[in-house]
Amino acid sequence: MPESRVPRRRRFLVCEPRHFAVQYAINPWMSTGRPVDVIRALDQWQSLVDTYRAHGHTVDAVEAVPGLPDMVFAANCAVVVEGRVFCSHFHAPERRPESVPYEAWFKTEGFEVQHSEAVCEGEGDLVPAGPWMLAGTGFRTTREAHREVQEFFGVPVISLTLVDPYFYHLDTALFVLDDGGEGAAGNVAYYPGAFSPGSREVLERLYPDAVIATLEDAMAFGLNSVSDGRHVFISPGARGLADQLAGLGYVPVPVDLSEFHKAGGGIKCCTQEIREIRS
Repeated sequence: MPESRVPRRRRFLVCEPRHFAVQYAINPWMSTGRPVDVIRALDQWQSLVDTYRAHGHTVDAVEAVPGLPDMVFAANCAVVVEGRVFCSHFHAPERRPESVPYEAWFKTEGFEVQHSEAVCEGEGDLVPAGPWMLAGTGFRTTREAHREVQEFFGVPVISLTLVDPYFYHLDTALFVLDDGGEGAAGNVAYYPGAFSPGSREVLERLYPDAVIATLEDAMAFGLNSVSDGRHVFISPGARGLADQLAGLGYVPVPVDLSEFHKAGGGIKCCTQEIREIRS
């Protein structure tokens, strides 16, 4: 019998894709000659928000700013742990202005905020995982940012090197299934081919029971997923991964964000988790 999973209510921050477009190419998924259907993108995004709320999660929104087409990818703006916010400094000059409205939102909400000095792309490359922080590098976020994050949050940071440009952010190659409870490591799903040999060894040691995704499911944005510990909000194209998760007692919840794949993003890219101090 599959293990019974228990969901935990989450608080998410999102941004409506009112100005979403592919106006530049900063990853292999992006092509300025590939038009975006903004109406379809808005409908898909609203479906994601409605699905989160239907599963008991709280969703807040930052106001979209004209001229910032990638602002919809809220995960890249920061990482939040126990009510403390480490805001991003984007690699691409085109995206750097996105930090301003997100940082202002967090400050207005009363959060303690620090802005990264080094290149850092928030939850795109920083994944809180129980007692430590998994941290991607290789294409965007730098190792210097990993050191800043460790000093700010006071949690061990485990650097993982990404080697495939299609998986330019850690959240395209790995996601946390559950946090394992107090002090426990929990479990993850990931695609080994996205990582350097040494980083694969690290993941194998940390997560011997990890769910291993195929290249096909990874390329379908199956690892750009969000889990509440029971429900996994996942790309409908990642059928094999969804079947694996269901066999382990998780409940896959397909949400189609295919319009955002044109910019190299999906469910997790559109979702910033606000981790507040647990009472």
